[in-house]
Amino acid sequence: MAEYKDPENTIIMTLKDGPVVIELLPDVAPAHCARMKELAREGAYDNVVFHRVIEGFMAQTGDVANGNAEKNFRLHNAGTGGSDKPDLPAEFSRLPHDRGTLGAARSQNPNSANSQFFINFKDNHFLNGQYTVYGRVVSGMDHVDRITRGEPPSNPDRMISMRVAEDEKDG
Repeated sequence: MAEYKDPENTIIMTLKDGPVVIELLPDVAPAHCARMKELAREGAYDNVVFHRVIEGFMAQTGDVANGNAEKNFRLHNAGTGGSDKPDLPAEFSRLPHDRGTLGAARSQNPNSANSQFFINFKDNHFLNGQYTVYGRVVSGMDHVDRITRGEPPSNPDRMISMRVAEDEKDG
């Protein structure tokens, strides 16, 4: 078991090429961090595809309603839903959208984030102050860089699993 600075706010996302460790930022965006942990603990993110992956920009995933490759999956619906939980109010901060940061995906309404998120492939500072930043990849970004591209990809990659590090201590 690896040692993490704050296991309760560390997410381990397993991709086809290996684990991606994400440090959540609850001091910056507490509601978004709590939602990600809640859905991870429910197993809601397991098998959810990356439905929008743009070279030089970002990889988007997290549609737990329509993006699960194991449950009534239709690729054209992935990215159109969220979870059965209420949308979250924006938690904008001064944190920049740097390479490896997690941003909350949403519609035009700033208070419409739910379960979807994206990981920035590069610094995308034009997003600053418009999308909630609530985590950063601290290891495994090379695995993120290998996610299949497309809008949507014809054969999308998926999150094999997503867990809270605190919960992995005993098993």
